[in-house]
Amino acid sequence: MTTTDPQSKPRALLRRMFDAAVAAAQPSLCLPPHLPAPPKGRTLVIGAGKASAEMARVVEQHWKGDLTGLVVTRYDYGVPCERIEIVEAAHPVPDQAGLDAAERMLKLVAGLTADDLVICLISGGGSSLLPLPGEGLDLATKQDINRALLKSGATISEMNCVRRHLSAIKGGRLAAACHPAKVVTLLISDVPGDDPADIASGPTCADVTTCADALAILRRYEIAVPEGVLHLLESGRGETVKPGDPRLEGNDIRMITAPQIALEAAAAVARDAGVAVHILGDSIEGEARDVGIVHAGIARQVALRGQPFATPCVLLSGGETTVTVRGNGRGGRNVEFLLSLAVSLNGHKGIHAIACDTDGVDGLEEIAGGIMAPDTLARAWDKGIKARDSLANNDGHGFFQALGDSVICGPTLTNVNDFRAIYIE
Repeated sequence: MTTTDPQSKPRALLRRMFDAAVAAAQPSLCLPPHLPAPPKGRTLVIGAGKASAEMARVVEQHWKGDLTGLVVTRYDYGVPCERIEIVEAAHPVPDQAGLDAAERMLKLVAGLTADDLVICLISGGGSSLLPLPGEGLDLATKQDINRALLKSGATISEMNCVRRHLSAIKGGRLAAACHPAKVVTLLISDVPGDDPADIASGPTCADVTTCADALAILRRYEIAVPEGVLHLLESGRGETVKPGDPRLEGNDIRMITAPQIALEAAAAVARDAGVAVHILGDSIEGEARDVGIVHAGIARQVALRGQPFATPCVLLSGGETTVTVRGNGRGGRNVEFLLSLAVSLNGHKGIHAIACDTDGVDGLEEIAGGIMAPDTLARAWDKGIKARDSLANNDGHGFFQALGDSVICGPTLTNVNDFRAIYIE
């Protein structure tokens, strides 16, 4: 007689939901309807981000007429293109390859005319992939500040404010360099609120933040910076392109997909399986472990009281949490959330969860995230692993990998931020 693992059905449903979220954000599905009409003059394609290479391939497949271009993506995220050059560089800490690509991109757009068209393909990760330093700065300085920001607990909006003002290409500068050509930016959002200025630090978007804002963020998180950075910000020479700048006149920005669309695709999978779905939000921020504690409290209330939702149901959420790194473990914000959720639930019966980054990389490793079940802590104890110790060491990947509960899907070629689903039986 064969028996079925009682946890296999929730696990399979959660994974199908994640896969559906990723599929809904594929450029092949969402990009073609947003392509502009061909111009009288040249068509140039530029861009940056984890999804930008796949976006470039889709443009090639659907574009009638000549085009050339240059797009930079994360290492291992490149795809073959015939007319658009694909360059790979480092993320989340930038490298020389990204800097060189950014310099070449600015040279490519120089000398365009009003008859020309620039299609700019931007997705999450583009900020690190276009690390051209501002006046008086070098790559090493930007790398150090980027590492410090990633460990500080700063929000993505705060990090991108700093990045814009220490850059020679972000904060609208790339679009300004294209003037007088028409610029059409196609965006895949990976930020809470879907603000175009925060996606890849807005290389083609006007910016309302200031050098003073960037300086205040560095001081708030006690990030030490060299004199060159202080001079650039205090003097205002790092100021970005502002709304109303004539160089951005006619700039067309089109959001082609976003976290909410991915969550709705996942919700449809659950409903097809006969399970009610409740989307808690697509832009949830905060410390990942704190968000895990809050989600655990909601899940317990549902399981024990049937409030505010009846069981069975799925709670969905997206956004971009942060992690203040205090340990030396292997982790990312999604597994940090999931481990905190597991600790808070303490093996609560009938509650399962998945948390993954939709780009396939949570933190610095090629691991999208993990899956949690009611027996997660018990299985860890059997292996001599204490969940609270793993959480204190920011070792989410080490914890879930030891249990065989990591989610590994490889590069997804898109990026619409974090995906979290809690299934309550």
